[in-house]
Amino acid sequence: MHRLLSKLSFATAAFSLAVTAASAADQWVLPSAYPPSNYHVENLSQFAEEVNKASGGELTITVHPNASLFKAPDIKRAVQTGQAQAGEVLLSLHENENPLFGIDVVPFLATSLDQSKKLWTASRDKIGQALAKQGVTLLYSTPWPAQGIFVKKELASVEDLRGTKWRAYNAGTSRIAQLVGAQPVTVQSADLPQALATGTIDALMTSSATGVDSKIWESLDRYYDTQAWIPRNVVFVNTASFEALDPAVQEAVKTAAQAAETRGWELAAEKTKSYLDQMTQNGMKVEKPSPTLQEGLTKVGDRLLADWLSKAGDDGKAVVDAYRAM
Repeated sequence: MHRLLSKLSFATAAFSLAVTAASAADQWVLPSAYPPSNYHVENLSQFAEEVNKASGGELTITVHPNASLFKAPDIKRAVQTGQAQAGEVLLSLHENENPLFGIDVVPFLATSLDQSKKLWTASRDKIGQALAKQGVTLLYSTPWPAQGIFVKKELASVEDLRGTKWRAYNAGTSRIAQLVGAQPVTVQSADLPQALATGTIDALMTSSATGVDSKIWESLDRYYDTQAWIPRNVVFVNTASFEALDPAVQEAVKTAAQAAETRGWELAAEKTKSYLDQMTQNGMKVEKPSPTLQEGLTKVGDRLLADWLSKAGDDGKAVVDAYRAM
């Protein structure tokens, strides 16, 4: 009987330890502003799966796409305050907090994926340091396709944008509206299809990816492939939540993040041509800007770079100098 009781006690203790271990597993939420079919969200979902697998279930990350948990401008704050343990944002949404967060959307500074990768290499450490001061830890960054202009009418020059209802989603796009005489209207990604359908906006500068996501051909019929800039999303975690993880789980997160960054850059390259093809197949006229239009846009870019450098100070100049030296 004593031996039987001992076996039962051992089994009960083992079961209790297993229950305790299971209940101690961390569960994180990771909000994103983009639809499940968007390649950024597909990449996020794979990142979450890899973390779950590598951690042996010790950390489960649930991705909440399409601004279903927090709207795009609120995601970063939610992570800072611990309402969400991790998040994905378009970094330039927060340029008002730190000019470095908007370096990727300075027009015509980096106009190819290769140039964008060099700009990220030059700016990553300083951006990571700025985020760390806000209580979040940078994991990885992935690019969008280059930005172009969607409109209803032919654009021969920047003067043709005067008076259009121009979608603005960050400081840079608002400033472009000001410089070309357009009317800025703030519209975030999740609200874009409705804004287009109702005529709230009739011109915008965004990626071909967003154009496909929003079925933009249902409202606009021209796309000028200006290669204006290549914006980046960043994925980050609440620093306190990250540091509370077991060191082995932290390493699993870092390893999965490195893989997601590499995969994200490859996906951007693969998807760019596909998106342009889809727009053409749906009746959009896709074309390069005329020399006159390009010249006007370049002048706008020069103004915006000067504006940005005046705000970014020594850190900004150091990043641009390092990028141009590569």
